[in-house]
Amino acid sequence: MARLIALRLIQLPFILGVIFVVTFVLAWMVPGNPLEGEDRNVPPEIREAMLRQYNLHDPWVFAGEYVKNVVARGDFGPSLYYRDQRVSHIIVDGLPISAILGIASLVIALGLGVGAGIVGAMRPGTWLDMSTMLIAVLGVSLPSFVTAMLLLIVFAGMLHWFPPAGWGTPQQMVLPAIALALMPAAYIGRLVRLGLADAMRSDFVRTARAKGLLHHQVVLRHALKVAFLPVLSFLGPAAATTMTGSFVVEKVFEIPGLGRDFVNAVLNKDQFLILGLVLVYSTMLIVFNMLVDVAYSWIDPRIEVE
Repeated sequence: MARLIALRLIQLPFILGVIFVVTFVLAWMVPGNPLEGEDRNVPPEIREAMLRQYNLHDPWVFAGEYVKNVVARGDFGPSLYYRDQRVSHIIVDGLPISAILGIASLVIALGLGVGAGIVGAMRPGTWLDMSTMLIAVLGVSLPSFVTAMLLLIVFAGMLHWFPPAGWGTPQQMVLPAIALALMPAAYIGRLVRLGLADAMRSDFVRTARAKGLLHHQVVLRHALKVAFLPVLSFLGPAAATTMTGSFVVEKVFEIPGLGRDFVNAVLNKDQFLILGLVLVYSTMLIVFNMLVDVAYSWIDPRIEVE
């Protein structure tokens, strides 16, 4: 276990280095200038001074200075779009909001997905099983921004049960959390259903039945543990995605998380903010995948993660 964690930590800077190079090249190729635009009324002489100050004339000097500042001081630089703000401060302000929303949506996704998978597995071939799988297919097919708009129209616009936008109260968290949760819940439901179907044909399940255990005891005590392993593989990237928030969902519900900042950074070619957010997202994804590997060996000690 310790060797696995140490290996992942050693690989972390190399993976982040590759991600940084790819992101940097793509961000630099985006047309436009972060110091120009309708909302950036900067005099030409000041713009030239800022371009020289931040090395925006020379991409290689910019990349070298950026890496040096990140490694030496943990400084992601200033935002070129948000005036008088550092990227580190933007991340510190937005990450907790996106994390809270992501945790809530992940809890909802696990509850709905595992519950639907168990119901389908315990009543295979019935209308209940077909209904849960149909809902799962719809959940996988509908993008999160479509789900967000439907929830907004129905529950905020027509029924007035929840506020349409904003952040700060539990009521404002419900609709965006559900919008983020439905797609991963659908995947989890399908994985649990298929995993249970395979596990129910295993020898240990037949042994448990021979001992006289009831059907629901066999499913919940024995088969579910094995069926949950594919869900763990999915939870790594799913947790990173939900914890950092969906860009479009945060934009739809006007949530001041990192998703909104990333959209603004790309639209305004804010290289400092783009690189900082991508590095944070990538680090979270790698860490979550490492935790998934650790959880694999914890749930089933017979599995050795190389």
